[in-house]
Amino acid sequence: MKLNTNSNIYTIFYTTILVVIVAGVLAFASTALKPKQQENIALEKMQSLLRAARLGEDVSAQKNKSEYIKALYSEHMTNDFVLDYEGKVIEGEAFEIDLQAQYNIIKQIASAKTPETARVFREQLQLPVFVCTIGEKVLNIFPCYGAGLWGPIWGYIAVEDDFETIYGAVFDHKGETPGLGAEIAHAPFYNQFVGKKLAKEGAFKSISIIKGGGQTDNPNGVDAISGGTITSQSLEQAIAMWFDEYQAYFNIKRAAIGSKECCGEEGCGEEHNHNQDGKEPCNDENCSCNNGNLNQNGHEHQTK
Repeated sequence: MKLNTNSNIYTIFYTTILVVIVAGVLAFASTALKPKQQENIALEKMQSLLRAARLGEDVSAQKNKSEYIKALYSEHMTNDFVLDYEGKVIEGEAFEIDLQAQYNIIKQIASAKTPETARVFREQLQLPVFVCTIGEKVLNIFPCYGAGLWGPIWGYIAVEDDFETIYGAVFDHKGETPGLGAEIAHAPFYNQFVGKKLAKEGAFKSISIIKGGGQTDNPNGVDAISGGTITSQSLEQAIAMWFDEYQAYFNIKRAAIGSKECCGEEGCGEEHNHNQDGKEPCNDENCSCNNGNLNQNGHEHQTK
């Protein structure tokens, strides 16, 4: 019996078979490529963290870029951990924290009608911290994430051990306008953050991103992007929202600086276990000496 290729049954049958085959091929390709995709995402995140610490800017000149990034990350990123809203270390992998999910919680906190409701949301927070060591300099790197004009914007800000001075920053976006809002991802913009302050007269003050804000007599401001007003305002808001949630940790660290009662830099023994004056080992998980190669629970850092 001759097959009628012009019939509706043939068309439906042929289309169904074709769709099944194409779907199977795409599913197989997606599964096969997923490990490589995940590796690329991890490498991009490593590079962003390094760039926030003003490292790895020469990656494009390297023959094996991925191995270079991994080696640099392993050398300098000496610790990472997750904080709760009180600035205390909790279980979790900082590298795996979903910034968008945490941003949604921060928005719920900001819009909460009562302090009790805000606290319920705040208790869900998981705030990642990355510690970078460059010679004797120890930096804490904090993320920020928000909504830009056309999509999400995000970045990382490295803060010096006074928990006030910005050492470096890097930002990126998903769909901001080229030449306008997209300029947040370029060095002329994010390099303005170097040396800026996150405090004024001893109190937290976030970075203002405004026209003319980058003047030398304004330690808390940077110049906004010309023509990118909405993106600039969105990034300013994102930085303020995130760093406000980190203030409990900042206060703990500032209080510990130089403290002989609890492992301040002057009170740390050679192995970070005993004070130099021979007192009992420091058991406070938030001791400032734990910013280096030991994390705040006393465990050795494991490079991702």
